[in-house]
Amino acid sequence: MQTHELVQGTPQWVAHRFAHFNASDAPAMMGVSPYKSRSDLLRELATGLGEEVNGHTQSLFDRGHRFEALARPIAEEIIGQELYPVVGTEGRLSASFDGLTLLEEVAFEHKTLNADLRAAIRQDGGNANEFLAPMYRVQMEQQCMVAGCDRVLFLATTWTDDDVLVEKRYCWYTADPQLAQEIARGWDQFALDLEAWKPTTTAPVVTAAAVENLPALSVRLQGALAVVSNLEPFGVALRAFVDRIPKKPSTDQEFADTEAACKRLKEAEERLQAAEDSALAGMSDVETMRRMVADFRDLARTTRLASEKLVKQRKEQIREEEVARGHGAMVEHLAALNKRLGGAYIAGLTAGSFGAVIKGLKSLDSVRNAIDTELARAKIEASALADKIDANLKAIAAAGAPTLFPDKAALVLKAADDLAAIIAQRLAAEQKRQDDERERIRAEEAARIEREAAEQREREAQQAAAAVVIVHPASTVAAELRGVPAPAPVDVPLIRGEIGELDGAIRIVETPADTRPPINVGEINRRLGFVVTSAFVKETLGITPEGFSKGGTAIWSASAWRHICRALVKHVHACATD
Repeated sequence: MQTHELVQGTPQWVAHRFAHFNASDAPAMMGVSPYKSRSDLLRELATGLGEEVNGHTQSLFDRGHRFEALARPIAEEIIGQELYPVVGTEGRLSASFDGLTLLEEVAFEHKTLNADLRAAIRQDGGNANEFLAPMYRVQMEQQCMVAGCDRVLFLATTWTDDDVLVEKRYCWYTADPQLAQEIARGWDQFALDLEAWKPTTTAPVVTAAAVENLPALSVRLQGALAVVSNLEPFGVALRAFVDRIPKKPSTDQEFADTEAACKRLKEAEERLQAAEDSALAGMSDVETMRRMVADFRDLARTTRLASEKLVKQRKEQIREEEVARGHGAMVEHLAALNKRLGGAYIAGLTAGSFGAVIKGLKSLDSVRNAIDTELARAKIEASALADKIDANLKAIAAAGAPTLFPDKAALVLKAADDLAAIIAQRLAAEQKRQDDERERIRAEEAARIEREAAEQREREAQQAAAAVVIVHPASTVAAELRGVPAPAPVDVPLIRGEIGELDGAIRIVETPADTRPPINVGEINRRLGFVVTSAFVKETLGITPEGFSKGGTAIWSASAWRHICRALVKHVHACATD
């Protein structure tokens, strides 16, 4: 944390506040301040035009600073360390500390005790995280973010004019990493909104314009009016007639009598109306007055109803337009986030509860501020989700096995620890599958090799049984070597592996072509039981290799083996006669 020597109210102090995001403004930024809206804070930091402080407000500020200074020794006693007031910054975040310990481990925040704080802090030393209003917790959390401290002593006091303590309440606030993250994201979104801020015309307080009074209405009749009629005897007869009508008809006769009576009553209504109209028509002035009153009354009533309906409809229209504006801005924000992520990973996220936040609000300014605040909150929430999804996408990509995650769209919404466990589980399962597959292939290959070896041994046995060995007595061999004609040979079957035990010279009779694998000098040595070299076989025995392996080793066909043995026998015999 970097500290600053600033005096409240000086130009340097004002410049510092407009250059940083201050802890005292954090509640307004988060939309939890009862004293300043988020829209007002945007306008204030964008224009540099803050609310004018009148004399009454300044006196409250001065009173609060005096209480703060009086309460600092009490805070030092509670903490057990000396405190010093300071302004500190960490990057773009700033905080004014009412007190901070020398090692910056514990901070002190003071407020003037009021009814709300008295009701919240029921017992000294409680956990402020559980009961203090959000505006206090947000401010102290930013202080922890700036200073890097873990705790803040929240002390509320009130004093007499003679600096005598009246009452105190205190509690402890503990740093909340989740709230710190919300505040950081809130300031990120606020910075974007501040950069895009444009001035709007602030609507003045709306009051009804003066309405022109209509002239006083005066209607009176001059002179005496004499009414000559038989209304009274007519009324007596009418009431008697009504009394005779069945009240609960239940027979056909009663139903018929009642229907006939209704017809007579309808005729009576019409005759009464006609008599009234005829009598009033004889007084032209009265009739004119009646018609004018009726016309004016209808005009006033229809106009009033139409205007009331128009006002209601227009207010609802504006509210719907504001909700649509917030919703549209949120949809654009989500589209930008999805573009960054490379897929519609947050398509199902609600675009903010804009309709709910304006319920009960009357003025247009309050509706717009509520929409803007909710929009900022929803953007912060969506951006946080996008960051989480981005980290999860990178974790899945780092696993290096995309085919293992066909449900990636659902996995990226999980917590990092849960996703890590799923990735490890699937990688382990895939590794086991690959190991099992390799073992299966190895077993199949071993079985194939063993099968081919058995088949090869079987072929060799069959070929050995078909071969013929011609055995000559030793004298006959010697005579043959000297060029003397030898007696006729005796044919016997060849028994492989017993060549070295046969007496005298042997001659291998040609056998049909075989498909056995070629042999090299190593195989020759294994069969002979002693060591010869490739050069010996080629140069001394005169058996030229038929090819070379990739490593450059000379190789002979399987059928060359009998020629090698025959040449070797002759070579050994020649050596013995020298």
